Amino acid sequence: QVQLVESGGGLVQAGGSLRLSCGASGRTLSSYAMGWFRQAPGKEREFVAGISRNAYNIRYADSVKGRFTISRDNVKNTVALQMNSLEPEDTAVYYCAADQTTLTTVRTTPDTMDYWGQGTQVTVSS
Repeated sequence: QVQLVESGGGLVQAGGSLRLSCGASGRTLSSYAMGWFRQAPGKEREFVAGISRNAYNIRYADSVKGRFTISRDNVKNTVALQMNSLEPEDTAVYYCAADQTTLTTVRTTPDTMDYWGQGTQVTVSS
């Protein structure tokens, strides 16, 4: 079992940047496809970005393409989400999630993920 902890959320003005980080304990993250998801008030949890175990395959939601970048460091056991050109619509609780799967699989739906962090709040003011 793996425990995930997100950090790096906060309040930022529109157009600004934030970098979220997800640390893991219990097992090495190299065994897991990783993803970032978000949930705004009154909305369902949605996919933001995903990365395969070997980092060869990456997917983004259309709404964040060109603005967000997901990366992983299997030595440091961390996954990051660099968020640039933030918009008020990006305001949500952001969750890191893990799924034990094949080397090249990218997960894009919440119900396929086995482990979740507690979430970190991102608020973008206009």
